[in-house]
Amino acid sequence: MSEAGNLGPESLDAGKAGAYRVLARKYRPSNFSELIGQEPMVRTLTNAFATGRIAQAWMLTGVRGVGKTTTARILARALNYKTATVDQPSVDLSIPGEHCQAIMEGRHVDVIEMDAASHTGIDDIRDIIDRVRYAPVSARYKVYIIDEVHMLSTQAFNGLLKTLEEPPPHVKFIFATTEIRKVPITVLSRCQRFDLRRIDAGALVAHLSSIAAKEGISVDDDALAMIARAAEGSARDSLSILDQAIAHGSGTVSADAVRAMLGLADRARIIDLFEHVMKGDVAAALAEFRAQYDTGADPAAVLTDLAEFNHLVTRLRFVPSAANDASLSEDERRRGAEFAGTLSVRVLSRTWQMLLKGIPEVQSSNRPVSAGEMVLIRLAHAADLPTLDEALKSLEGAGPLPNGAPRGNGAPANPGNGSGASAVAQARMPSSAGGAQTMRLVEAQPVPEAFVAAPEPVAETPVVPVKSLADIVALADANRDMAFKVLLKRCVRPVRIEPGRLDVTLTDDAPKMLLNDLTTKLRAWTGRNWLVSLSKEEGGQTLAEMETTKRENAFSDARSDPTVAAILARFPGAKIIDVRIPDVPDVEEAEVPVEPAADDDEI
Repeated sequence: MSEAGNLGPESLDAGKAGAYRVLARKYRPSNFSELIGQEPMVRTLTNAFATGRIAQAWMLTGVRGVGKTTTARILARALNYKTATVDQPSVDLSIPGEHCQAIMEGRHVDVIEMDAASHTGIDDIRDIIDRVRYAPVSARYKVYIIDEVHMLSTQAFNGLLKTLEEPPPHVKFIFATTEIRKVPITVLSRCQRFDLRRIDAGALVAHLSSIAAKEGISVDDDALAMIARAAEGSARDSLSILDQAIAHGSGTVSADAVRAMLGLADRARIIDLFEHVMKGDVAAALAEFRAQYDTGADPAAVLTDLAEFNHLVTRLRFVPSAANDASLSEDERRRGAEFAGTLSVRVLSRTWQMLLKGIPEVQSSNRPVSAGEMVLIRLAHAADLPTLDEALKSLEGAGPLPNGAPRGNGAPANPGNGSGASAVAQARMPSSAGGAQTMRLVEAQPVPEAFVAAPEPVAETPVVPVKSLADIVALADANRDMAFKVLLKRCVRPVRIEPGRLDVTLTDDAPKMLLNDLTTKLRAWTGRNWLVSLSKEEGGQTLAEMETTKRENAFSDARSDPTVAAILARFPGAKIIDVRIPDVPDVEEAEVPVEPAADDDEI
């Protein structure tokens, strides 16, 4: 970052006796080489300027403090760069140019900065549109920097579109926003977008260390790591916290001072707390939690750090190289690797989920210490239990426990042996020295047989055979479910039917829940579970279609009968309205009634 005397606002204050400049302003970047963590953007702009492919508008997006406004000013400086030997846009800004200082101080007449949060309306955009037609006063380009552009109203965005798409050759636009999703796609499509990334914790630590050296401040490495973590990738936030820590420690920055200032817990003590919880030692966990609270740690912050360490252990299990992170302490690297080698992913995942639910409870509670202790009790209790599948395997006698430990106390492989004894499997987590997980079986006291009641016989539901769709319709009729009977006859095409399995296709007008209802009703009506699935095959006719075909065939046969034909001829205007065939041996056909003819067949 730039020191005093470079192009930042510090140049204005340099001559003022006693004027204090905060670190975020004093070391604000003034050229692309001083930007940290944004190498992809710098490389793209370097290539664009070198080839003359300079965009008409840029959109800078990222979280707070990553350098959006600073980058916009540097970009405006690069566009208007002019020295005694260079008179063209350039990313090499090592030599201050004619307009550089005024641009970086935000006072150049041709670089107009506007905060969209306080200028949201169409009138503000109309003012810009009216002024873009005029050439710049002294610089090469007239540059409009609009910060927090997502705050503009819909009318303002629409008013800007035409000018943004075809601006005059002497005008450039630079937008900055933290809410890129709120910017209309019509605006984004007209801009070259750069996503400014969060700065890596290791890069922040190195950056803070160099600034502390320039300022002559003694800073602990652990303190720098805490500041980098608290800044969450923001260079401005990290410098603000460092400034505060320097004032808090009267010129020196220690880990204890930063921890007390930010209300953080000691990372080494967080690891101790994690170990107590994983061992299921509730008393030790509560004592450690209370001790950290007494030294000033916030209960929610303690649990948050516990969750972060749990995540670190899980990550180290799959990515061992994560231990090279500069923001990690030596204890976190060494002991985190030990836990990663001994704790199962299932235990770590379960702990993570419980912490995610417990932290909001502590934050919203009016008694955060008590709420935090209850969360730790749940964690310790859960850590001392096996996962569900491990418990089932141990109880069903599926061999040794997952860690290969023998079954203790001579517990039988299958506790349901009529002796009244039962076994409960419990998991024991590793100690600080590492080691494999251990499991122990606690055998409950046997219950005297005199008090063991014989199970009452359970009446079995008779299984009703179903061989065809007509059988299901008959069941619906027997259970007086007329509406479902009509749906079955009208919407279901049978494909395959076996005991406990039914494959069908449905008509286009079938209800969406028909298959679910059919599965439920079959289970209730037949006394067995059914698998009802939708087949890709064509399927047969529905019962309604079969009835219609049968009725039409019956009427056709009746008209062809010589006796019936003679009757119809003898009585002009007579029509067949019903056909009844007695003593039909086919049971399924007998159950399908022939409905009356349509109105045009009646007499």
